[in-house]
Amino acid sequence: MLRKLTLALLLVACPASSPAAPSEPDRKAAAWVRKTLAKMTLDERVAQLVVPGLQGVFTPTDSDDFDELERLVRERRVGGFHVFGGGEALPPALLNPVYGTSGGRAIKGDALAIAALLNRLQRASALPLLFTADFEGGAGYIVAGATRLPRAMAMGATRDPGLASRAGELGAAEGRALGVHVDFYPVVDVNVNPQNPVISIRSFGEDPELVARMATAHMRGIQQGGMLATAKHFPGHGDTATDTHLELAVVEHPRSRLDAVELVPFRAAIAAGIDAVMSSHIRLPALDPTEGLPATLSRPILTGLLRQELGFTGLVFTDSMSMHAISKRFPPERAAAMAVHAGADIVLDPPDPEAALRGIKAAVESGLIPRQQLERSVERILGAKARLQLHRSRSVDIEAVPAGVGGRAREALALEIAARAITLLKDERGQVPLRLPQGARVLLLSVVDYASGWREGAPGRVLIPELRKRFPGAMAIEVSDRTTAAELELVRALAKNADAVVAATYSRTAAYSGRIGLQPAQQSLLESLARDAGTRPIVVVALGSPFVGELGGKLQVLLVTYELGDAPEAAAVRAICGEAGIGGRLPVSLPGLFPAGHGLDRAVLPPGGPIAGR
Repeated sequence: MLRKLTLALLLVACPASSPAAPSEPDRKAAAWVRKTLAKMTLDERVAQLVVPGLQGVFTPTDSDDFDELERLVRERRVGGFHVFGGGEALPPALLNPVYGTSGGRAIKGDALAIAALLNRLQRASALPLLFTADFEGGAGYIVAGATRLPRAMAMGATRDPGLASRAGELGAAEGRALGVHVDFYPVVDVNVNPQNPVISIRSFGEDPELVARMATAHMRGIQQGGMLATAKHFPGHGDTATDTHLELAVVEHPRSRLDAVELVPFRAAIAAGIDAVMSSHIRLPALDPTEGLPATLSRPILTGLLRQELGFTGLVFTDSMSMHAISKRFPPERAAAMAVHAGADIVLDPPDPEAALRGIKAAVESGLIPRQQLERSVERILGAKARLQLHRSRSVDIEAVPAGVGGRAREALALEIAARAITLLKDERGQVPLRLPQGARVLLLSVVDYASGWREGAPGRVLIPELRKRFPGAMAIEVSDRTTAAELELVRALAKNADAVVAATYSRTAAYSGRIGLQPAQQSLLESLARDAGTRPIVVVALGSPFVGELGGKLQVLLVTYELGDAPEAAAVRAICGEAGIGGRLPVSLPGLFPAGHGLDRAVLPPGGPIAGR
């Protein structure tokens, strides 16, 4: 017998104290959910729980790719799709490593192509589709032309919840303009492990209270922008040194530690009304001692802890089921069934959607997944779609996309966050801001962690031309993991003839890379430049990860931006040249160097100072 839906169900994660008498639109939405659910077959109910991935690129109607998407919609009745950026296939015999990996090269999606494709799929579907995306750096994180916002750690460095809220609202508004409904953000992991290769700058910091405060503010902004917000990765991915895209990570902490650190932001997000929670592919023996079983497949964690103990009533998504921590350890049929049995409402991005559908249906028919549990999941999914008013209108206005996505006014917020985030950690001789004549010989050195996989544009794309505006005679050189010892020696020789060196390090947090930080030869180069500097300024700007290890203790000047891309590079140039003040604070500690909260202040130089262009 169908349970009567309440307003709390339709509002997914709203508190139980919601008004008892729903408004007329809420009554109509509740009626739509009841009537829709009553007419659904078992296959249709199961299908609502499966959300495959799609590429956000131009997809002709007359193509194999669109045929498969349309088949999943018309015949299999899947509940929605996860929108990735794009990808380019590469040959298995890779000739040039800068292209990417042998599996392909990631690129950004196209805004108009995404909106058009999602509209076409909505028209083909009997029920509204729910579209999700990882807008961790705003929609521009995966969509070319959309606003690329700095990620969580940069916002954490500003200590300003208002900025976090504005960023969430802007990203969500652009997402809805594209037809996307669920933002898999904020990351509420507490990053307490400097060696974490996959969370790092995606986290607001290492202080659970700061993470909770900034994440809930960002969540409210996302909701105000019209999207559903998601807290991830439950119950905490911040203290791992393993990339779960590659392997199963294990967190050995006792329950008392999890309560004091990892679970703090999740409790805060749930209390604040988070719409969804995403599970992690991490094994936590203190919560479930089953050998080899990650949280995504653990009933004690997803149902016992998340649902029953923490009282979460919203949507539970798995992390991508194509990640190797799951896909290399469990067959797709079994993995999907286990995730739903554990308590997940939606199986995200399964490597084989058909297998996922078969596995869940068989588990329901065998009784492993109770039909009542399946019904509750479908109610939550339909309720979320009704909350988003998808039962009334599913499509977006393609003509409105250019006005609703990207542009200078929105880019101003990205620049503001980037500027407020910059943190000056060291300045032993007071060399920041740089005080140099316009004709100074400046060596601009880009130190890139590794040459491949640059989805978001070449490193130095903004920093080099902006510095050359101030110092027209500047020389730019890039070194990477492929730079030879002889070439590094040449860089050392060039530095000796420069009046100043500005070295920008680029250290990425990237899925499937399994590594973070610079190579030993690159660190040695920077150490030698600092050691042999004499009176010459050597300014190092860490773009991306602030975790520079022992290198930080051997430098004279160190600034950190916590992010890569155009806005952080532009902000770094203005800070170095005294055109903007510096006031960011470390959201994480750098072991043996600086505690969380550390940062030196610098004021804007007055007009007419001895800086190029002033």
